Amino acid sequence: MEVEIKGLKISSDSVEIQDLDLFRKEGIDELVAKIISEDDLRQKARYAWIIWECARKLNLFPSSINSFYRARGRGECSGFTVPAMNLRTLSYDCARAVFRVAKKLNAGAFIFEIARSEIGYTAQRPLEYTSMILSAGIKEGYEGPVFIQGDHFQLKLKDFKEDKEKTIDEIKKLIDEAMAAGFYNIDIDASTLVDLSQPTLEKQQYNNYWVTAELTKYIRDREIEGIKVSVGGEIGEVGGKNSTPEDLHAFMQGYLKQLEGGCEGISKISIQTGTAHGGVVLPDGSIAKVKVDFDTLRDLSEIAREDYGMSGAVQHGASTLPREMFHKFPEVETAEIHLATQFQNIVYEELPQELREKMYAWIKENCRSEWKQDQTEEQFIYKTRKKALGPFKKELFALPSDVKSNIVAKLEQEFEFLFTQLKIENTKELVEKYVKTVDVKKNVSDLLSSEMAEAHFEGAD
Repeated sequence: MEVEIKGLKISSDSVEIQDLDLFRKEGIDELVAKIISEDDLRQKARYAWIIWECARKLNLFPSSINSFYRARGRGECSGFTVPAMNLRTLSYDCARAVFRVAKKLNAGAFIFEIARSEIGYTAQRPLEYTSMILSAGIKEGYEGPVFIQGDHFQLKLKDFKEDKEKTIDEIKKLIDEAMAAGFYNIDIDASTLVDLSQPTLEKQQYNNYWVTAELTKYIRDREIEGIKVSVGGEIGEVGGKNSTPEDLHAFMQGYLKQLEGGCEGISKISIQTGTAHGGVVLPDGSIAKVKVDFDTLRDLSEIAREDYGMSGAVQHGASTLPREMFHKFPEVETAEIHLATQFQNIVYEELPQELREKMYAWIKENCRSEWKQDQTEEQFIYKTRKKALGPFKKELFALPSDVKSNIVAKLEQEFEFLFTQLKIENTKELVEKYVKTVDVKKNVSDLLSSEMAEAHFEGAD
């Protein structure tokens, strides 16, 4: 089936940009609409391949942030915190806003990511997510490396106890799918396997570090020449016990021993500092103020850099924190911060009432089993409304342009606030100094390796 897109000449094995202005004005929007509306994976991959080829020709390359993070570990750059943004809905429009802010602020140190669980409930497989990000970059004329990350590639403790090999194999399949789609940054989350009932820190972290090492080696064996994937680890499950220097040392010493010096290890470490994914929801549906342990962030970031050559510690569950906190993350040299729920909140707040009520009705009908006895309706809706984003993906994409513009304008203000507070202005040249882009040519069958991924996408919120 041949595809006709304004501004392009497309054959079975090549894409030529004949009219760049027309392609940017109309053609790329046509491609995005086709991917969103298409349910057949093979045809979706065809559209994704066209986008990938156009991005290559326009100097936009999925890349690994690993070498930049290693430079930070050596003390060659500092004073900022890299935002990693989970775009759960309206990903194309949101990413366009991110790229506009990045160009305005001359920023390059930022990451687009999606978690294992989000892939499922937002109905965005890696192939589609990469296509949305690259399409946004093309539309906005952004050039250079773009970082796309698999967030919380997480193992469920219950499944691990029942069948270790199968549970690890599911993550390996997801890694294959993600890397095929251009995810060259992958966060392994085996912190769910930490067993605090064990008598020593080494034994508490054992399942965490050997699984993380096993998956690190798996990633290294499948890397594309010239791209060293940035791999992240996690020592404390978000929402659980705060991490300590002793936890970090126990994990890293065991992890490095498992690697046996045979391959490069993780470039950052996620820790628990007192936050929770989505925030702590009060009975009226508002978010409780929490106290982030910035001393822990500073101390563990310093250990990560000085003792293990990593970029530092990573903060999760941060987007709903009080706004006056964000400037503190670069002050304590936090390497990376993960942001998701607040972007979703802005979308829901600005939706037409009729569509929002329709989505809430779907939640009450389809997620009722998740409604805990002690939860108010407001708490239940807040905690579960992310589950409606996938079923309503096409309706959200088809929102009237004025409604969508209003949502995106609010998000763009949020992105600019965060980029400024996290001090990533003027990091574009710094990133390009350390990150050498690699022109990876793919065909449709390369992208279709995602057909092999059959993992059950549950896990982190």
